[in-house]
Parts: sequence; structure tokens; C-alpha cells
Amino acid sequence: MKKKIVNIFSFLIFLFLTYSNAIFAQPSFNTGEFAITVNDYGRIRLYTPDTSEAGLRQLERMSILVAGAPYQVFDYQNDADSEEETILLNNPLISDYEIYGAFNNYYSSEAPDVLVKYNVYGWNGGKFIILKSTVVNRETATINAIVGMDIIPYLDYEYGFDTVSYDITNEIIRSHRGLTNLGYKLLSHPLASATAFEWFDGYETDTNYYNWLNHGSIDNEYVSETADGPVIITSQAPQELANGDSIEVYYAVSLGADESEMIANMHAAEEKYSVITKVESDVKNIPSQFTLDQNYPNPFNPSTKISFGLPQKSKIVLKIFNVLGQQVAELLNQQLEAGNHVYNFDGSKLTSGVYIYSLQTDAGTISKKMSLLK
Repeated sequence: MKKKIVNIFSFLIFLFLTYSNAIFAQPSFNTGEFAITVNDYGRIRLYTPDTSEAGLRQLERMSILVAGAPYQVFDYQNDADSEEETILLNNPLISDYEIYGAFNNYYSSEAPDVLVKYNVYGWNGGKFIILKSTVVNRETATINAIVGMDIIPYLDYEYGFDTVSYDITNEIIRSHRGLTNLGYKLLSHPLASATAFEWFDGYETDTNYYNWLNHGSIDNEYVSETADGPVIITSQAPQELANGDSIEVYYAVSLGADESEMIANMHAAEEKYSVITKVESDVKNIPSQFTLDQNYPNPFNPSTKISFGLPQKSKIVLKIFNVLGQQVAELLNQQLEAGNHVYNFDGSKLTSGVYIYSLQTDAGTISKKMSLLK
């Protein structure tokens, strides 16, 4: 009898280790308060306090949705395939942890043909993460892109009987059961639509997704009354994307032992967002040509200002390279209005040396050198 008990116990340990290793095989990080995994197709899962099943999974799945035309929607379940390996970056510049991956529609080859890049940021001791999704249109024609999220809560490792509500004051969508609160907030754009429904098998169709993305309002509350639990669909207003154009969308997710703690953690995420996206702009004085100024101060330690001018609205990409030509950071990748702009670059995570900063605009690329001395 004792041997049988030992064998069963050994088998359970084997299953646990096997499952835990499967989790750790995915890129993951642990802030000490919040843990995250991202798989090769863009599924984000959140845990506390660690990435093993000894902790509690709080979010079954968060994944991007992109509608390109009526009833054509890119989603994780039916379309997503891996274009660039999903990896944990060794030396992230703007956060303590960063996971990067890129996903295409090759699994289904169905419209819309888009490339989606993820950058997921975390900070030591933080009970929140920030997700930057960059959506690139690969269709030959312009699409009217609607970007949203497909969210399945799993509060305290349980489905069902939780409530989804909208905090209009803080503009946060809340999942809550008992004291546990998980919050989601669209940081980069106004939230145009948010709705929830009870999970059902096969809900992930283009027709369903398109209708939910165009729900057109933000529901105040949804109460799950079954063990299946809710699914949340969010979206922002449509944006025209020509071939090759892109849009950056930022979401934050925060966790709290109660509503107040979740909101406080969301505010902490918003503070980080304001730092990593900070661009000072003067749109009253328009330059006559595209310009990239010498950074100031130069040499610098650890921060410097990178100034550039745009004579017209332009898609810009601002990157940092080392002297070997290897990219060490992408600072900006977005459309900016005509005017003079300043990016405050923090190089505290770089080693001393010479770097090249490069500004790509609709008119071409301009590059200059800068020196970091520590």
C-alpha cells in the first residue's frame, strides 16, 4: 500500500514538473509580484506569484484582434502564426523585463494580411505589465483597421461567476470575484467599445469578432452566472492604414488584492507609459525640411535629448544602433504631426561607447553619432 502511494505521488510530481517545464519553455518573466508568459502565436497569460502551477493563473488569454474589412478579422485562434521567435530580451532598455515576438496570418492565409509585433514590458516589484502591439498592414490596398483585444479572465485559477464592470472615472475594465481584481486599460487611444459574454465553444469566428469589435458602446457591467465565465472584447475607433503603414496600440494590465490596489497598480503602469512614450512636440513652428539635430548633451550620461523636425505629418521610426550596426533599441515607431519634436532618451542600461541614432521618415533616413560616457 505504501509503495502504491509513493508511486502515485511520484507520478503526480512527474506531471507537475512536465507541465511546469512546458510553461517555462515559453518566454516568461517574474517581477516578484506578477508573472507572464507569451507563446509563439501571441497568447499572453498572467500569473501570481510565479509562472508555475504552484502560483495562480489570473488570465487565461489576452490576444490581439485586427479587423481589416467587414467580417475579416485576424485572431489568435484561427490565423496567427509565428514570424519572429518570441523571446525574452537580455538587456531591455526601457523596462526591467521585455518579451518580444512577431506574428503573421500564415496559419490561415485569410484576410487581413497583417504583421503584429508584441513588446511586453515589466518592472521589478510591479503588479502590472504594459503591452505594445504594432500592427502593420500587408494588404496591397488600404484597410480600415479596427484593433481590439480578446480577453479571457481566470481569476484565482477558476473560471466563471466573476463580474466584468467598467470604471468610468479611471477608464478601467475590471474583472473581479471576491477581492481579486484584474484591470485592463487601453492607454494609447480612446476606448470605443467593450462588451462581455459567457464563453461558448466555437465563439472565435470572423463574423462574431467583427460584430463585437463594432459593438459601439462600453457596457457598464456583465455578471457571469455559469462556470464557463466571461469573454471580454475591446476595440478602438477604426484607422486607415495604407500598405506598409502601421499603428501602435498600448494596453496595461494590473492586478490587486482589492479594487483600490488594482487601481493604484494601474496608475503605476500609466506613469511608466508616460515615460516610455514621452515625446515633447511643438506643432506651431513647422520646419521647411526633415531634420535630425545633434543630441544634447553629447557626450551624455545617462540621458540625452534627440531633436528632429518634420515639415509634414509623417510615419517616423527612431532607432539606436551600436558601432557594429546592431539595433539596441527602437524608441519610436508611429505617425507624428508636422513640427519640432524632442525625445528624451535614457541610456542608463547601455554600456559606454559610441552609438548611432537613426530617424526614418517618409522622405528617407537620417543618422548621427552620439557618445555615452559613464
